[in-house]
Amino acid sequence: MALFRDASRLLIAAASAAVLALTSVALAQEGQLENKTQLDNKTQSSPSTASPSAATPPDAPSGERPERRNAQGRGAPPQPAAQGGEPHRLPPDSTTKQTLTLPDRTLAFTATAGSIRLYDGKGDPQADIAYTAYLLEGAEPKTRPVTFVFNGGPGSASAWLQCGNAGPWRLPMTSDAAFPSAPPVLVPNAETWLDFTDLVFIDPVGTGYSRFVATGDDVRKHFYSVEGDAASVAVTIRRWLEQANRLVSPKYILGESYGGIRGPRTVWDLQKEQGIGINGLILVSPLLDFREFRGSSVLQYVASLPTMAAVNRDSKGPVTRNDLQDVERYAGSDFLVDEMKGQSDAQALDRLSDKVASLIGLDRSFVHRLGAQIPADAFRRELDRRDGKVTSAYDATVTGYDPFPDAYFSSFEDPLIDALTAPMTSAVVDLYEHRLNWKPDGHYELLSDSVNRSWDWGRGLNPPESITQLRQALALDPKLRVLVAHGLFDLVTPYFGSKMELDQLPRYGSADRVRLVVYPGGHMFYSRDTSRAALRNEAKAMMSVD
Repeated sequence: MALFRDASRLLIAAASAAVLALTSVALAQEGQLENKTQLDNKTQSSPSTASPSAATPPDAPSGERPERRNAQGRGAPPQPAAQGGEPHRLPPDSTTKQTLTLPDRTLAFTATAGSIRLYDGKGDPQADIAYTAYLLEGAEPKTRPVTFVFNGGPGSASAWLQCGNAGPWRLPMTSDAAFPSAPPVLVPNAETWLDFTDLVFIDPVGTGYSRFVATGDDVRKHFYSVEGDAASVAVTIRRWLEQANRLVSPKYILGESYGGIRGPRTVWDLQKEQGIGINGLILVSPLLDFREFRGSSVLQYVASLPTMAAVNRDSKGPVTRNDLQDVERYAGSDFLVDEMKGQSDAQALDRLSDKVASLIGLDRSFVHRLGAQIPADAFRRELDRRDGKVTSAYDATVTGYDPFPDAYFSSFEDPLIDALTAPMTSAVVDLYEHRLNWKPDGHYELLSDSVNRSWDWGRGLNPPESITQLRQALALDPKLRVLVAHGLFDLVTPYFGSKMELDQLPRYGSADRVRLVVYPGGHMFYSRDTSRAALRNEAKAMMSVD
C-alpha cells in the first residue's frame, strides 16, 4: 500500500472529512488568512552533517483513536519542544553496501537511510524528511533511471511499496500471511525494480520517521495540506537529485492511493517550480478525484459496481477484467440511467434491484432497501454475514471474523490492512536498525491517523482532485507518460472510477501516453506474485522506451 491507508478507513474517512472540512471552510469568514509558509528553493545543509540529538515523541499513531493507541503503548500525542532547544533531529545518514542474491541473478548496490531537512523562505528549519535510497553499483548515473516512491493516506509511510513491491526485500502479504503475529521477516524480492532503476522511497512529514522541526501550527497546516504536501515532496525530490548529482538522470515517480492526488501535483510542481522534468508517472491504486466520494454522487456506485461483481464471481473461480465487460457496459449505461431516475421510479428501482443483486451476490431485498446504491462498508459486512465474516476493503476476496456477528451494527478492523500493520511495522524497523544501520529514536509511523485527521483539504466546496494537474503536465511535456494500475478487488479505490476519469482526457498526441492496467488483487495487488511481476514488467517497459 500502502498506504495507503496507501486503507479504506483512512482514504474513505479522508473523503468524508474532506467534504465536511470543505463545507465548513466555505461557511467560514472569507477574510481568513492563507498560510504564508513556503518552502525555500535554496540548497541547505542536510541534518546529517550535524550531530544528532534525541527525537521528540511522534504524533498519535495510526489505525486507532489516540486514546486507544496510547493505552496500548503504541505512541503518544505530539509533545512541545523544550524552550531554547531544537525539537527534533534524526541520526546522520547511513550508507551501507548490500548484496541481493536471487535465483537467477545477484545485485550489488548501496543503501542509504537518511533524511533531508526542509527550510522556509527565511532559512528556518521546518521538517526532516526521511528517505531510503537504493543505488545499483556500476551503473552510469547519467543514463540510469531513478524512481521516487511514496504511498498515500494521507498519513502513510512508503513501507508498503518498499517492502511489498519494488524494494530489494519484501514482506509476504498474501491473505494467509495477514495476521498480527505473522513473522515480520523480509525475504529477497525477485520482482525488485532495482534491476532497471534506482529507487528513493520518501516518507512525507508525520509518516515513517519524518518529523517536524518547527513547532508552529502554521507549519503543520502548510505541510498537512493538499498543496503544501505536494510542494514538500517536490522540494525533497529536487534536493535529493542535487545532493546525489543526478539531475540529468531519467526521472520517474511512483505513488499509491492518495498518491493519485499527490503524484500529478508533484510532477506539476517539479515542472513549474523546481525546474525538473519527469519522464514517467506510475500510479498504483490511485484516487484521482475525491468528487466520486460525495454522498449524493451516483458515480461512486457506478465506480464500485464492477469491483463488487468481480468479488462475487471470484468466489466461483478466477476472474480477469475481460470477464467483467458485461458489468462495465451495464454500469456505464442502464445502471447509471436507472439510478438517475431515482427511487421515485418504482420500475427503475425494481430493475436495479434484480440486476445488481444478481451481479454482486447480495440479497435482493437488501439491495432494494438501499435503492441499489451499495456502500462499500455494507457490502463488506453483508457478503459473508451468514458465516460471521467480513471482507477487506483493500481486497474484498480476503475475509476475517466479525467481532460482533450477532449485532445489528458492527465495528470491525480491516482483515487485511489492519492485520498487516504489526508485521510490516516490525519488519521495517528491523530493516533500518539491523540491515541499514540507521536507528532513529521515536516511533515509526506506518499509518498515521493523526496526520489524516489534521489534513487541510483546501478552501471552497470542491473536493481535491489531480486531474487538472495531470492534464497540465501532459500538455506541457509531450514526452511524459503515465501508467495507472489497479486491482480488481479493491473497494478503496475501484478501478472503474479511474477508467471513467482517464477516458475524459484528450489524446495529447497519442492515446498510449496514458494507460490503465488492471490486475487480480486488491489495493495492494502486488501482494500477489503474478500481479507484482506484471507491474514490474510494465514499469520496466516504460523506462526502457526512454
